[in-house]
Amino acid sequence: MKTKTILVALCLYTSVNFAQKIKGSDTVLPLAQKEAETYMKTNKMAKLTVTGGGSGVGFAALVDNTTDIAMASRKIKMDEKIKLQDAGRAYKETIIAYDALSVIVNNENKVSQLTREQLEGIFTGKIKNWKEVGGDDMPMVVYSRESSSGTFEFFKEHVMNKKNYASSVLSMPATGAIVQSVSQTKGAIGYIGLAYMDKQVKALKVSYDAGKTYIAPSMATAKDKTYPVVRPLYYYYLTTVEKAVKPFVDYVLSAEGQKIVEAVGYVPLSK
Repeated sequence: MKTKTILVALCLYTSVNFAQKIKGSDTVLPLAQKEAETYMKTNKMAKLTVTGGGSGVGFAALVDNTTDIAMASRKIKMDEKIKLQDAGRAYKETIIAYDALSVIVNNENKVSQLTREQLEGIFTGKIKNWKEVGGDDMPMVVYSRESSSGTFEFFKEHVMNKKNYASSVLSMPATGAIVQSVSQTKGAIGYIGLAYMDKQVKALKVSYDAGKTYIAPSMATAKDKTYPVVRPLYYYYLTTVEKAVKPFVDYVLSAEGQKIVEAVGYVPLSK
């Protein structure tokens, strides 16, 4: 009987301390998955489960206490802070990497660069045809992440100057869906995290000085801060689980963890 009690206690201890859930941002998702996979290889007792859904979903799970770590591609909002406060949940915020938010078009689109003002016009619906920005006479098909996405919020604030998206903009549930849709639609435009870039689509150069200089998103331009749309990526966790999650968070921030950041396609923290 005593042996059985000890075994049960050990199982409970293991589940509390080593089985952890990580949920939220689709931008952070591929990075968190790779970090968790590598971490579990050297920490056999650890069991990490990583799922996406958007930054808002991660914060909601933190409020509900159904995740140990919330992944986010934006800072926590005031209403989310209030919900955590009302629930008596103190939290910590950690920047784990940086991302060059990339505007993409179909490979057959001859447009290769846009100003911030033109992007604002496209996503607010004022610009509707590629001929208005030097392209072919072709209607624009505009893709965005859905409103629960941190990328949706960041793009609205930093690229669209806090203007509202046009009702004609098509919301996609995941970043990979934007890549696929843009690759299959000649007049399409969307935005994605740098790690999702591949040969199926073309990244545009962006100007934040009214067309004087245009910079393409890349690891190099994000590192030297010449690309104008760089953002931090975050982990948020409750202080009540800090002891349990800190070994993994520390691993992500370590030299080895930051090598994985760059290998996945995001920008490591400067040391």
